[in-house]
Amino acid sequence: MKKTELSIEFFPPQTPEGVVKLRLERQKLAVLEPDFFSVTFGAGGSTRERTFAVVKEIVQEGFAAAPHLSCVGSTRENIRDILDDYKAEGIRRIVALRGDLPSGMAEAGEFRYANELVEFIRAETGDHFRIEVAAYPEWHPQARTPADDLAAFARKVKAGANSAITQYFFNADAYFHFVEQTRALGVTVPITPGIMPIVSFSKLARFSDACGAELPRWMRRKFEAFYDDTESVRAFGLDVVTELCSRLLGGGAPGLHFYSMNQSALTLEICRRLGLRK
Repeated sequence: MKKTELSIEFFPPQTPEGVVKLRLERQKLAVLEPDFFSVTFGAGGSTRERTFAVVKEIVQEGFAAAPHLSCVGSTRENIRDILDDYKAEGIRRIVALRGDLPSGMAEAGEFRYANELVEFIRAETGDHFRIEVAAYPEWHPQARTPADDLAAFARKVKAGANSAITQYFFNADAYFHFVEQTRALGVTVPITPGIMPIVSFSKLARFSDACGAELPRWMRRKFEAFYDDTESVRAFGLDVVTELCSRLLGGGAPGLHFYSMNQSALTLEICRRLGLRK
């Protein structure tokens, strides 16, 4: 039986204490033998050095790393420099994103869309990197229509992307519908669902409202009924996300990509319940 692909995402810590904490959490997650750890990249390259530092540590620990690379606010020259650094470190996978415009920045830079970044990476490095791109089962919040969003996704794949990771969601049908529609357009790359373990409902609600991920009404009402009962929130969240993952894998999803928020406990417990890895 084919092994379910697992990947886990981190953000680069801002403090020395955060670096140490992430190192410890990563050691715990290593028991899952993930196919790769990904590391986010701040708006306009604001976390470039911190992202690179975490990526280098991951490689030194013997794991595959997939740094995020966003093109908004970037130039061809600095993207070329970053790609050279990653090649020198033996990195073979990149998550190529458009990214958000940093606060106060009016111009997007030399790249406007992620497909242009993918094209540039391919032109500069050939097939050295496996390129992941983003997908939005519930549509990108800035897309005018679902059809526009699907077309944008198809352009990224045509530009040279190997596979995709979705924004997190809690409606499995949205994922299956999205995959079905991409296949109808002739897009055949693997599309891995992004999974958000639920640590705090209030934080999740704020983040979801900002990024356009839908929280089903039944979930909101149930979480709101728990008020500040953190244990009940944690238990219910684990049940919801584990059931979501089970349905996704049962329906043919190629793997799971966990947005860990630099924590290990919930991802480990979900994978234990699913019987993934040892």
